[in-house]
Amino acid sequence: MQLPLSGNIAKQFLNLAPKLLRQPLALVPFKLKADVLVRLLGLMLKQQGEDEELDFLAGRWVAINVEDMGLEFEVSYDSRWLVRPRNDAQVVFSGNSKELLLVAAGKEDPDTLFFQRKLSIEGDTELGLEVKNLLLSVEFDTLPFPIRQSIEKMAQVICQLQLKAEPELA
Repeated sequence: MQLPLSGNIAKQFLNLAPKLLRQPLALVPFKLKADVLVRLLGLMLKQQGEDEELDFLAGRWVAINVEDMGLEFEVSYDSRWLVRPRNDAQVVFSGNSKELLLVAAGKEDPDTLFFQRKLSIEGDTELGLEVKNLLLSVEFDTLPFPIRQSIEKMAQVICQLQLKAEPELA
């Protein structure tokens, strides 16, 4: 799938799309967003839960801040996923939706993005590294097909937009 866009339009789309989603997303009640997140995490990390690889999260909270979309929440795991509004997490992962999606799709290395200051980790760095290593250990091919396909398609579009926008960014 080739996107027929100029470099300038591609760059504008990459910057504008998350901002356009920010307002409607803000109108969605947190409870509904939390329910969706619990279901997604349950599907994506089901095997890790069954293998007790998530026990290190018991009583500990990890915050995710999707900066360009204004989406913030905390997650924990204690035999089931817990999601709450951002409050007092031990570690906070922050980044824009584009970078977080590319990491999820395995198209970008989180360490590279961290050193480029496109992702940040604040707080308990040991917990942050455990979470990062857990996420990197997830076999993308084992994710449920609808989730895997959605992430792949969005990552593909982002990569193509970045290629188109590159001359504009240089």
